[in-house]
Amino acid sequence: MILNEAMDEIVTNVREVSAEFDNETIKKLLEILTSAQSVFVLGVGRSGLVAKAFAMRLMHLGIDVYVVGETITPAIYAGDCLLAISGSGETSFIISTAKITKKRGAKIIAVTSYVDSTLGKLSDLIIRIKGRTKISSEKDYIKRQMNGKHQPLAPLGTLFEVSTLIFLDAVIAELMYKLGKTEDDLKARHTVLE
Repeated sequence: MILNEAMDEIVTNVREVSAEFDNETIKKLLEILTSAQSVFVLGVGRSGLVAKAFAMRLMHLGIDVYVVGETITPAIYAGDCLLAISGSGETSFIISTAKITKKRGAKIIAVTSYVDSTLGKLSDLIIRIKGRTKISSEKDYIKRQMNGKHQPLAPLGTLFEVSTLIFLDAVIAELMYKLGKTEDDLKARHTVLE
């Protein structure tokens, strides 16, 4: 079934993403997140859902966090940071927000597939999450088949979004260890208004 092949493709991408990280990049990410007065997260579409999931876990850890675009989001200041998720690194709303963040003196963490993108160039730290490859843009079907290059089974930005969600959940696990937090600590901050 295609379902199984698609799941294998997604899991393979997650493994490849995991293998690419270096310790220094992760240490810098953790340092920025834990030293910021407030963390602002941003994504559009499905990447926005990933950003909200990460924000929820940061809140559970006791980190002061806001989702850009929500009515209760305050101004960003120099002691803050923005974590912006964009597979292409070219999403217009994210670029305009990053430019404002830069002018305000806050740090920018880009989570993107393209380090040379506009978002990447504006950022203090880039977390590269491999998504769809250039192969998927090859229009000539015969040429793709002859080269053994096939269209991804996971549609659109799925590889990037799922890999980003898993990566950011792993960041939460690392932060729990670093901050000495337990699952009970997170549960104590979980909403009771449901």
